[in-house]
Amino acid sequence: MKKQFFLFLLPLALCSSILISFSNDTEYFEVSKNLDIFNTLFKEVNIFYVDKVQPAKMVETAINSMLKELDPYTTYIPESDIEDFKFQTTGQYGGIGAVIRKKDDYVIIVEPYKGFPADISGLVAGDKLIEIDGNSVKGKSTEEVSSILKGQPGIGVEVLIERRGNSEYLTKKLTRDKIKVNSIPYKGVVSDNIGYIKLRSFTRNCANEVKRAILSLKKQNNLQGLILDLRGNPGGLLNESINICNLFMAKGLEVVSTKGKIDDWDKSYKTRQEPVDKEIPLVILINQSSASASEIVSGTLQDIDRAVIIGQKSFGKGLVQQTRKLSYNSQLKVTVAKYYTPSGRCIQALDYSNKNKNGSVGKTPDSLKNEFYTLNGRKVYDGGGIDPDIRIKITEAPEILISLISNQLIFDYATEYFLLNDTFPIDFDQKDDYINYENFVDFVSDKDLKYKTQTEQSFSDLVEVSKKEYSKLQDPLSDVEKLLNDLKKNDIYKHKDEILKYISQELLVRSHYREGAIKSSLNYDEAVLESISVLSDTAKYYSILSIND
Repeated sequence: MKKQFFLFLLPLALCSSILISFSNDTEYFEVSKNLDIFNTLFKEVNIFYVDKVQPAKMVETAINSMLKELDPYTTYIPESDIEDFKFQTTGQYGGIGAVIRKKDDYVIIVEPYKGFPADISGLVAGDKLIEIDGNSVKGKSTEEVSSILKGQPGIGVEVLIERRGNSEYLTKKLTRDKIKVNSIPYKGVVSDNIGYIKLRSFTRNCANEVKRAILSLKKQNNLQGLILDLRGNPGGLLNESINICNLFMAKGLEVVSTKGKIDDWDKSYKTRQEPVDKEIPLVILINQSSASASEIVSGTLQDIDRAVIIGQKSFGKGLVQQTRKLSYNSQLKVTVAKYYTPSGRCIQALDYSNKNKNGSVGKTPDSLKNEFYTLNGRKVYDGGGIDPDIRIKITEAPEILISLISNQLIFDYATEYFLLNDTFPIDFDQKDDYINYENFVDFVSDKDLKYKTQTEQSFSDLVEVSKKEYSKLQDPLSDVEKLLNDLKKNDIYKHKDEILKYISQELLVRSHYREGAIKSSLNYDEAVLESISVLSDTAKYYSILSIND
């Protein structure tokens, strides 16, 4: 233990001496002093604390607590998490290729990726993992099971599963493979020679994938416009966002600039290649989950009036992270700069440098937002994400649908459906020919479906107040409560269309993979339909990009 502790103290001591010798500046003295305090404190706790301590766990807790004071994006990555981190940047890992999720005491298969080991072996959504390589996984978390399933490509793994409708367990033998999650889950033509590309994340080489998708669509169709869907895209690699902008921008134009505390991060990034197409009418879809690299692409192309932005205001992450190597194969992902679009605006929504007394972080108030201008003179603003040129109103999901999803009842119904059916059509208009809604209602009728409508919540508050102040109201309120319960029973029919859409998506992922589910959803997607309307009307498209009156 003493040797282990000495090894831990050594790098801290060296770091302290280096800092002291580097400069007499007050800042470096503070760093050195506090490292020394931490060093001696840790030593005293390790020696004198009444119970045995776990040095590695304590230090990791201290590091995470320290970084939490900065921002959510500055994080410590221990060696054990490196593979997961690599997957976020490359989209690759070694494993069986499936989305998994916890259900009761076990983990289940949610979605096998097309063409990868889980899919090839015959694993299907709903399969419950009982054992992996002969070891029970009962009670294990999703993360624990995921870690067991991952491994070196070419190494076999055997899983014992329980499948609904089978009286006995099934054994599946798989060979792990290099899993590359496609950054483009779907591309196609939506209407009248208008192309559509869904980009899920900015992982390594995704710009080349988008380029190939555009060229493929142009080769097969006389494209009159293009939709690039960045909704739900959390971002990723900065250079990939620059390369994607380059597909639609002339060579030598600035895409984004960054400004940091040190001069190394005061940079300007420009397009370096000739574009694929700098003329084709372009729409970019964003929503509140479009962040970081998604906002570079949408913000930059909005600033130079190259694309019409449709959807909802984006997330507002204008911070740049860099990965720094640490000792013992660990890493630090640290915020090093803020990025600025060509008009000069930074779209960071939260100011982490000025936290409230309770530790919360407020958004930039409208009064402090600055006005900027696109090339054509349109007004745009900083400090709160990218505002779309055309805003699509968010339709909130009804409470019953949220409850059906969270209780995994639609998922379970889809599993039951495929015990009796082999397929489900991509054409959403045919859904009624395949889904017997009364069967679905019967399926969930005996399930514990707990949820509260907004009216019920308001009524509950009224009941609580009346108990204290108006006791004579109890009988009439009981009658209202009975009426509300009766109305609630009709929710499953009142919201039939919304529920059917979600059921259809769950069935399509199983019968036509994620690609088929996305393709079908485009038929009733309000943002896509609005995009088609804009791209089909040249005068409307260019009027949106012209100066505001």
